[in-house]
Amino acid sequence: MRILVVNVNTTRSLTDAIGRQAVGAASPGTEIVPLTPSFGAESVEGNYESYLAALAVMETVRAYQGPFDAVIQAGYGEHGREGLQELLDVPVVDITEAAASTAQFLGRTYSVVTSLDRTVPLIEERLRAAGLDSRCASVRASGLPVLALERDEKAAVDAIAEQAARAVEDDRAEVICLGCGGMSQLAERVVERTGVPVVDGVTAAVKIAESLVGLGLSTSKVRTYAPPRPKAVRNWPPVAR
Repeated sequence: MRILVVNVNTTRSLTDAIGRQAVGAASPGTEIVPLTPSFGAESVEGNYESYLAALAVMETVRAYQGPFDAVIQAGYGEHGREGLQELLDVPVVDITEAAASTAQFLGRTYSVVTSLDRTVPLIEERLRAAGLDSRCASVRASGLPVLALERDEKAAVDAIAEQAARAVEDDRAEVICLGCGGMSQLAERVVERTGVPVVDGVTAAVKIAESLVGLGLSTSKVRTYAPPRPKAVRNWPPVAR
């Protein structure tokens, strides 16, 4: 089984970190292929960058040479999963939805701890669109930009663990979801600080993707995610001026 894990931003070190987390979760016989888009923002922290990332991820998957059995979109709260499902005949798993759906097996309520406050509405909207918001106690921001997670891991753990603890104590959350693909390696330390289950979306997405492939299941094509109708697409890709 081969699973493509596509970073939503163009920072290769984050792709590497996400890839390592995915490999660690994969079963024997599962090959993880981490991919970095050739265009887009170095980190995705707003609507413009998220829509740009959606195009970049779709084009990255379309350009991949070789067979694959599933795709993971490794961006938290980002747009684009629906487009991938139209394009592909294999399972597509978004890490936001993977984390939230997994959390619901582990407790009555869950909270998400993410990077900047401006990303909170994107995550809330993604959870609402996926029908996963009813048991979400809160979405909290650590105040750290995505790329700061690499630069100062101790500060990242402290900030994320603080918001996770507040979610448990103040918002009555029973499970914490790490709201950024770059937070993958921090799960164990947040567990130590909070005492509740902590779900990493990359790990959860790998196991869900493996399960769907193993069950022989993929996206329904009868209506919502039917393949795009054949038609002319003008001036794409755009020519730089």
